[in-house]
Amino acid sequence: KRVACDSFDMPTYSHLPIGEIPQVKETNQFLNTAYPSMNQYQLGIGESTFGGREELQSDSGLIDCQRLCRLMLERCKTAREAIELAGELTGRYGWNDYGEVLTIADKTEVWHLEILGPGKGKTGSVWVAQRVPDDHVAVNANASTIKEIDLDNRDYFMASENVYSVAAEAGWWNEGEPFLFCYTYAPNSRTSLAARRREWRVFDLLAPSLKLDPYAENYPFSVKPDALVSLSDLRSVFSDYYEGTPFDMTKDMVVADDKGQTVISPLANPHLPYDMNKLFRINGGWGWRGERTIARWYTMYATIIQCREWLPDEIGGVVWLAQDNVATSIYVPIYCSGSDLPVSYKTPGRPNGYTHESAWWAFNRLSTLTAQRWGDMRYDVNEVWDSWQEELFDGQAAFEEQALDLYKRGKKEELVNYLTGHTMEWGDKVVEKAWELGDMLWTRYDEKF
Repeated sequence: KRVACDSFDMPTYSHLPIGEIPQVKETNQFLNTAYPSMNQYQLGIGESTFGGREELQSDSGLIDCQRLCRLMLERCKTAREAIELAGELTGRYGWNDYGEVLTIADKTEVWHLEILGPGKGKTGSVWVAQRVPDDHVAVNANASTIKEIDLDNRDYFMASENVYSVAAEAGWWNEGEPFLFCYTYAPNSRTSLAARRREWRVFDLLAPSLKLDPYAENYPFSVKPDALVSLSDLRSVFSDYYEGTPFDMTKDMVVADDKGQTVISPLANPHLPYDMNKLFRINGGWGWRGERTIARWYTMYATIIQCREWLPDEIGGVVWLAQDNVATSIYVPIYCSGSDLPVSYKTPGRPNGYTHESAWWAFNRLSTLTAQRWGDMRYDVNEVWDSWQEELFDGQAAFEEQALDLYKRGKKEELVNYLTGHTMEWGDKVVEKAWELGDMLWTRYDEKF
């Protein structure tokens, strides 16, 4: 615990104005994760950086990715509105971030927006957006994936007015030639195995019948999964580290067991810090860093966002939030109409140092401990989280039936309290259990790591 209560005191800075945009008369309620994730109208956003050409990074823009996400959630109700606003504001005030992919979803549509700056000394942006077909899944894995675009098909494509001219003026594309956005503006996206392998893995987990090549340079923008994708399926995807594939970084960390059989060591760990990869001479698609798996030891948080048009906004929009490494964490539901979060979820982690008052530290500690003897400890952790996660996922429908009854009876305040209370109860419960699990691992494996 913190000894003093002044950890939140901020140093005094001199204010240096960098610009402003006009405020609107009314703004929406939204959940302000590091990258804001959902508003009261079930508009949801996911983020992933792809970088793009360095020469496109503007030094005169005003809007970065976090600010753009916030502005879209504050001012918009649909994905199309959000994309149009992004184009308008970054075109006028400038994009000052790296190349970003934003997955933007509402109650009826999902889009990928890819956006970059116009270059040094310039104000504006270059962007393109493609809609994901209703029965498809698409992957956002730190890479540009939009290729051909058809701006005559407004149902599925949108772009900035300069999407062709900037490329032509820079010599990256000649009129009359095929135009592939990802190769034109972010060619490294298609050469990076760190991104491509995750694209393959998601598609292979959800649509194994396609038998996609893990070494391919390109994959479809989206694919139809072999079956409907559930919350549990998504949790499995986000927890994945290529186990059972040739890219599992633990596969060569072997020892002889009591019977003389060669087995993967219980100390083998897919979540090694990079300097330990060098120690174990691990090499992979990301070079000496090994493989860029889906689950990562340095994850701060992860979200699964639900948008459901058949339910009132207050109930239909849910952000399932997991702290730290998803492979050792659990998703807790936060409804878009909720009015509060557990105190531990509002207590920053790293800025305040290690503290039992922070939910993030509870899960970071648990993840770090579990990785010390992954082959044994993960089963102890999963035994608890799998059961609790199943209870949350399977119990969602019944819980929301009660919420819907309150909604139909016009009990708005009671509804908000009911939904918020669910988050508060489970948020506190999982954090307490995360600390307990960490203590248990220390005790049970005292002399084994």
